[in-house]
Amino acid sequence: MVTITSLHHDDILLRLHSLNALLIDCVEGGASVSFVLPMGEDKARVFWEGVAASVARDGRQLLVALDDQQHIIGCVILVTDLPENQPHRAEVAKLLVHSRARRGGIARALMARLEQEARAQGRWLLVLDTASGSGAEQFYRRCGWQQAGVIPDYALMPDGARCSTTLFWKHLAAGSPPGR
Repeated sequence: MVTITSLHHDDILLRLHSLNALLIDCVEGGASVSFVLPMGEDKARVFWEGVAASVARDGRQLLVALDDQQHIIGCVILVTDLPENQPHRAEVAKLLVHSRARRGGIARALMARLEQEARAQGRWLLVLDTASGSGAEQFYRRCGWQQAGVIPDYALMPDGARCSTTLFWKHLAAGSPPGR
């Protein structure tokens, strides 16, 4: 049984070890999530401390998937700290599932909860980017996301190879503009 919950600032800091392990596992497994190898505890800790600070300012929401033993096996971030002319929009970042927990519906459960949270905050347009040609790109298509375009040579993979990124968007049913 997987539980999806939101972590607040202090919870993030208390669970840094588990969050670090998740991020390191994904980066070492080749996930293009803004980091290059080598990926260590210090680099991961600095990232999560930044997320915790943003959560404390209500600029982000960190959702985590917990297994039966309450270990973090996945996460996703809803970024809401956007310019004032975009109160209807949010960004999706760092959808991560630990390699030992993949193919069990965790990513889909995290995204469903993220969409629910976005709607509750009055956000009806979500955007994200992912490495072109990746399994994540196919996952988002299966979840109903629409491709906006591809930017060549956008980022580096963990091994340093250049990769393109695919931009996606999704309208959420509740609260979306008329005619959509």
